[in-house]
Amino acid sequence: MFSNFGMVSGPLLFGLFILAIIILLVAIIKLKVNAFVALLMTAFITGILANMPLVDLTTTITNGFGSTLGGIGMVTGLGVMLGMFMYEAGGIESIANTVLSKFGDEHTSWSVAISGFITGIPVFGDVVYIMFAPMLRALSKKTGTSMVNFACTISVATTCTYALVLPTAPPLAVSEELGIEIGFFFFYALISAIIGTYVGGILYGGWLDRQDKKNNHTYTFEDLEEMDKEREDSSVKNNQMSAGKALSILLVPIVLILSGSFATLILGKDNPASVYFQFFGNKNLAMLIGVIYASIVSKKHIVRSAMEIMGEAADQIGLILLITGSGGAFGKVLQATGIANYVASTFSQFSIPILILCFLISQIIRLAQGSTTVALITTAAIMESTIMASNVSPILCAIAICAGGIGLSLPNDSGFWAISKFFKITAEDTIRAWTFGGFVAGLTILGFVMILSLFQNFLPGLM
Repeated sequence: MFSNFGMVSGPLLFGLFILAIIILLVAIIKLKVNAFVALLMTAFITGILANMPLVDLTTTITNGFGSTLGGIGMVTGLGVMLGMFMYEAGGIESIANTVLSKFGDEHTSWSVAISGFITGIPVFGDVVYIMFAPMLRALSKKTGTSMVNFACTISVATTCTYALVLPTAPPLAVSEELGIEIGFFFFYALISAIIGTYVGGILYGGWLDRQDKKNNHTYTFEDLEEMDKEREDSSVKNNQMSAGKALSILLVPIVLILSGSFATLILGKDNPASVYFQFFGNKNLAMLIGVIYASIVSKKHIVRSAMEIMGEAADQIGLILLITGSGGAFGKVLQATGIANYVASTFSQFSIPILILCFLISQIIRLAQGSTTVALITTAAIMESTIMASNVSPILCAIAICAGGIGLSLPNDSGFWAISKFFKITAEDTIRAWTFGGFVAGLTILGFVMILSLFQNFLPGLM
């Protein structure tokens, strides 16, 4: 933390924070600047306006970028590779089809939520929407279930996964920024994501379905016959991986990470076996083992070679890492200038509980600029010192931050239009399905972690 900014008073620091957010929003939304460039540009402008020494500014941005990528770069890259193997081998589609068939027409919302939740771990949201849209539109036509219900359920489930469940990039970045134990974070975040999906996706989605039936709100499906034919043609091209085998690819790294975290708790730090569990439970090694396992079990199901798939995954991850790293750099500038501490302390004067404060800041940034990733990284950087000085578990604070990045998606979010386009619903229906559905999920998760905070001294791993 730099302490030589005597010429920049507290109110000016808050003004700089507002100005920085405005610059970021205008660059991304109005000028259509790439998020990576916009974040770096905003970081430099903020540091200059805060009178940071120029050498310190460049060092802070470089170190912030490097430290963020150092913590999540490997596991994010390996996670994309793992997802690519599942997708290429047909495992993602097998999971979806299996879950949908098991639950039957009368419980379609449950099957859609589970399918979206599981496939959202290794696959990014837009890909899930592309994959599920024809299937769910056909299901809506067959069962009479509202298309907005399905759009709500799948988008909420997928985004809860993306914002909370490791090894996706946003929760990884938050955990690295706050220095929390990744295994316990995964455990509590997973439960939170499931609860958020149930309330915001299944329950709220069911209410939307009842409202559509009450108001005779219908949807058109003229293009389904052509889509069905294309789906049938593509389904015979590959010998698809079974759903069980695909799930095993997900479970290998997850089980390793969880065993590494809970082994110390169960066996004790002095037990020699704990060292081995921690070694293989390291997030980077666990994901590497997962990718190796995925390449072996998917070999007979893929057309391309494993090296080609890994190469394509490496190409895809570049921009993700650049945006994540630049978000970390921007966050470090906010910390170094004192802006982060001042903003947090200003909000604290209103006696807002820290979990609500974490949620609010994340939600405001998410609402303003549309990116879950940017909202989570920026909020974690702003709140880091306040969280560490509080008596609330950093893990619960991290989950509250992640919850704030889920809902209130507006048309400034590319995911908003992906849902509208692929499910062929109007912007108004997208707001009903996703904007409000995600907000309900986020509020539910916030309420859940506030309840957990009452028992944090008794629950494992929270303090």
